[in-house]
Amino acid sequence: MMNHPNRPRSVIRFLVTGALSSYLAIVVSWGELHAQDDLLQAEERALQQAVEKVSPSVVQIEVLGGLETISDGPVTGLAVSADGFILSSATNFQGTMTAILVSTPSGKRASATIVAHDYNRKLVLLKVNTPEVYPLTVAVPHKEMVVGQWAVAIGKTYSRETANQSVGIISATNRIWGKAVQTDAKISPANYGGPLIDIYGRVYGILTPLSPHGGGGPTEGTEWYDSGIGFAIPLVDILPQLDKLKAGKDLYPGRLGISLKTGDIYDLPAEVVSVQPKSPARTAGMQKGDTIIKINDMVISRQAQLRHALGGKYAGDLITVSYRRGENVLSTDVTLVEKLQPYEHPLLGILPDRNHEEAGVKVRYVYPESAAAKITLQTGDIITAVNSEEVADAATLRLLLSNYEPKNEISITFVRNNQPVTNTLMLGSLPTFNPDIPPHESPTKPAPANPLATGFVNVKLPEEKNECIALVPDNYRHDVPHALVVWLHAPGDQDDEALKTQWSALGEQYQLIVLAPRSADQARWNPTQLDFIRKTIDNLITTYNIDRTRIVVHGRQAGGSMSYMLGFSHRDLIRGVAPVDAALPARAAVEANDPALRLAFYAFHVKGSRLEAASQTGLDRLKKAKYPVSAIQIDGMQGITNAQRSHFVQWIDSLDRL
Repeated sequence: MMNHPNRPRSVIRFLVTGALSSYLAIVVSWGELHAQDDLLQAEERALQQAVEKVSPSVVQIEVLGGLETISDGPVTGLAVSADGFILSSATNFQGTMTAILVSTPSGKRASATIVAHDYNRKLVLLKVNTPEVYPLTVAVPHKEMVVGQWAVAIGKTYSRETANQSVGIISATNRIWGKAVQTDAKISPANYGGPLIDIYGRVYGILTPLSPHGGGGPTEGTEWYDSGIGFAIPLVDILPQLDKLKAGKDLYPGRLGISLKTGDIYDLPAEVVSVQPKSPARTAGMQKGDTIIKINDMVISRQAQLRHALGGKYAGDLITVSYRRGENVLSTDVTLVEKLQPYEHPLLGILPDRNHEEAGVKVRYVYPESAAAKITLQTGDIITAVNSEEVADAATLRLLLSNYEPKNEISITFVRNNQPVTNTLMLGSLPTFNPDIPPHESPTKPAPANPLATGFVNVKLPEEKNECIALVPDNYRHDVPHALVVWLHAPGDQDDEALKTQWSALGEQYQLIVLAPRSADQARWNPTQLDFIRKTIDNLITTYNIDRTRIVVHGRQAGGSMSYMLGFSHRDLIRGVAPVDAALPARAAVEANDPALRLAFYAFHVKGSRLEAASQTGLDRLKKAKYPVSAIQIDGMQGITNAQRSHFVQWIDSLDRL
């Protein structure tokens, strides 16, 4: 570079140095860009090579005659043995099937049959009728499943030769109570039953829809497809069970037969509040009050850990349960079972006085011809003990009774006119239809000042686009626990004035709040909105005084179907389900009746409705499972009359029965 006659040498040196630095920066930037491009290209090549490596083991499955299958076209499976055993998602095999055809390594199709089901992990095992040899894959060990790793979801729904794929990452491990890994790759019927693979072509697991709530029917979880929440059952967990499945043995979740204290499962210890009669836990000698501290070698300090420890276990598995009883630590071996004998809640035959603030349970009402009536319990008596165990309040008595069934004998101590009386009685069954019961009296003490809104109240959750209102009685008292009715409208039927007309007077008379969440789309409810509904209930509970023994979800048609699903998916909260002109949905699995989590049903059949027969079939299933079920028939044109709604509210008011 020539010197400029009017610039000093120092300035010229600065210009030269600056130009060189800029040039070097440009070179470095170009180098970084090229390096990034090379990295992206290398990753893309690696992903494609991984897909190519596993693709020969991925098969296309055609299910013929399955009118209720999730997909209208072919579905996917993964070969897990050279002689043609195929794993797939159970969701792909619903309804009546006339034939199953599976692609072979040569590109042909061969018939296949279902050999066995894994009902714990929602998988099926097929056997293909072919002499061809299937190539096999490698399972990723648990320790190498790390959040953030590449993950590719594979399907063969569109072609027998070419795999369709969706790329994402592993977003969580040990999900659905220890049964699944989670991915943000788009998972849908296009790849249900196919593998989720890593960047080396190894298999994380089999893709299947699962509910984040950890249970449910064969189609539960399908509502999450393409949402960025997808699940795969680790192949490494299935391979040890493969011989059982090949032998035609169906696998079921293992049941222990205990109930835990309700509350925050991530904080509360695994304290047993009831042991179901005729359960493995009862046979092994476990008792109410025991606190589980270890399952096999897994230390348990919170309820969530216990759910993880048991979630992946099968019926027939032998586990060692260690628990603390008083100052002692005991251990017992327990063999988990497929089914617990249906548990039926017993009835002592009283309603508790909610205004009673001292120790014991004051009797508000005695059911005619009940066990309580037979020993001449009266209004005003105070129950103080059951089988010599002190009764502090109604919640304590409820948990004590949950360790018994109808026809069990207990001794009960009550106080009348300051004199204790002890009698023995035989517990009865919960009534299916209530007698006329007067409303609960308000406290005699003056009502405290109420700073909370009454009438129509907007319940708006900032993170949700759905609308929601609550109808709070004008005579609301914050010192009185109120029942809560969650009303789920039928599609297109959102009438605030009708809601006010139907419920205002009853709300004031029976100390009851109505919560009305709205579907995002007025024309339909989506099962993914169950979490939104739960949030609205939790929001109301934090603001108003809600009686947790009297929370009922009540809905018509599609709203009625949602009420069933909410009742079963949120057993920790819901105590009553009251569908109107709605059948029990296939996705709402009828879980075992829980001694500590009461759930009752009150169904409204619409005379002449096309759903009447299906609705009754669902109720029959609930009765068989020993749930208390009440049902009435209403006129389709007239709807629920004032008298019928009043009797329904009396049922709600009596859900704290003992």
